[in-house]
Amino acid sequence: MKTRKVEIYDTTLRDGAQAEGINFSLADKLRIAERLDQFGVHFIEGGWPGSNPKDLEFFRQAARRRWRSARIAAFGFTRRKGVAVEDDSQVQMLLDAESPAVTVVGKTWLLHVHEVLRVKPDENLAMIADTIRYLKDHGRFVVYDAEHAFDGFKDAPDYALATWQAAEKAGADVVCLCDTNGGCLPSEVARITAFAHGRLNTRIGIHTHNDCGFGVANGIAALESGASQIQGTINGYGERTGNCNLTSVMPTLQFKLGWKGVPAKSLPKLKELSEFVDEIANVRHDPRQPWVGQTAFAHKGGIHVHAIERVARSYEHIQPEAIGNTRRVLVSDMSGRTNILLKAQELGFRLAADAPETRAITARVKELEAQGFEYEAAEASLALLIRGILDHNPELLFTVEDYHVSMRGHGTTSTCEATVKVRVGKTVHHTVADGDGPVNALDGALRSALAKSFPKLKAIRLTDYKVRILDGVAGTGAKTRVLIQSTDGRREWGTVGVSENIITASLQALVDSMEYALLKR
Repeated sequence: MKTRKVEIYDTTLRDGAQAEGINFSLADKLRIAERLDQFGVHFIEGGWPGSNPKDLEFFRQAARRRWRSARIAAFGFTRRKGVAVEDDSQVQMLLDAESPAVTVVGKTWLLHVHEVLRVKPDENLAMIADTIRYLKDHGRFVVYDAEHAFDGFKDAPDYALATWQAAEKAGADVVCLCDTNGGCLPSEVARITAFAHGRLNTRIGIHTHNDCGFGVANGIAALESGASQIQGTINGYGERTGNCNLTSVMPTLQFKLGWKGVPAKSLPKLKELSEFVDEIANVRHDPRQPWVGQTAFAHKGGIHVHAIERVARSYEHIQPEAIGNTRRVLVSDMSGRTNILLKAQELGFRLAADAPETRAITARVKELEAQGFEYEAAEASLALLIRGILDHNPELLFTVEDYHVSMRGHGTTSTCEATVKVRVGKTVHHTVADGDGPVNALDGALRSALAKSFPKLKAIRLTDYKVRILDGVAGTGAKTRVLIQSTDGRREWGTVGVSENIITASLQALVDSMEYALLKR
């Protein structure tokens, strides 16, 4: 029997970014897109090129990169009423994005046609068909997002079907049914999807929101009723209460339904992907998230612990290692080693599960994570930690012996100055640098000092800097975690520092960044 295939369409960078508190930089978007591509998703929706310069630049850079498995998709709307499609600037921007796929959203619900667009029903059908036909004529793979598909169908099923058929006739590769308001029940989604599947010849997609807590359930119901593409976001980011959570969908397809979504070899890195995106988004990882949360396989009750020690599946629906998670017994923590082994292998280290170095690395990571360190988006700092234990504390390439940061004000303007003294072998370099802020000045002084012995560091630059307060209750005495992203123009890496002093935490991350840049791959 042939395994059923489901396309995974990720919209974290567009729909997910519409969540309250989520704001991705250009570097963030490119980094997440690269990780999603490595993971094996089929489509990555990069944003709306007509909405802001950042999204436009994302597509420019995306067009110059090679993508392993994913098609980059630009998002936009059908042509405006009363405007020829070739004269619509928004549609033209979709072509200018040069993405292999384009997703356009159009109206299904007569309420929107009459009250929002304020056009006649036939004109809405023409807007849908004209836009899709034009994009297909220009060689794009076209996904048609049928906005409010379920609400529209419940109000006027004949007209809703007419909009989907207009998209199909114009050449849409996928007609995606959207539960835009997130108010449908799984039974409704299943019934209407089955109807669409019986009346359309093109592929059906599903896009659900989580307003009633049914985002994943509705997505799975649609797939079981004939849909073959599912749209969603990592960790369920999205407007209002969020979108269908792909970190729940992807393992459900593989382990519960026996279908093929992303490659099976990617799923042991699912928890890592989830935490990586959270860290880049600068939000706390939800410990109670299904599948990938820290407590998803945590056991505390005495009866439970006794049972899993004999037969793990007696209280676990799946082996946690299958999706990169770990079993935890809260009275005697047993977690961590599997994640370390997977990450070490990815970073190029060879570790044996029972080696003393593996136990030492696991213990050290757990100790540091208890202090506030987080390594999911700081691979370089983790690599240095692993190297230090495997090489039994190798001699440092350099040490920072002293540093000082000060600020000078002149009216409404201010300048920061940093002084750094570093030792390289027997040589001491002492430099001063100004900057727009304390971290900028510290980075300049450190790099200037080290470049005297290591000229290659002149090419290093910081691409991102994030700060998170780890304990808001402690006020100004709270610990601060600093995450820094660096590049030498060929590769990128992340480093982390933690301290009650934001400058100290920043220096830790900067030192790790420079040390990692000097190491051979």
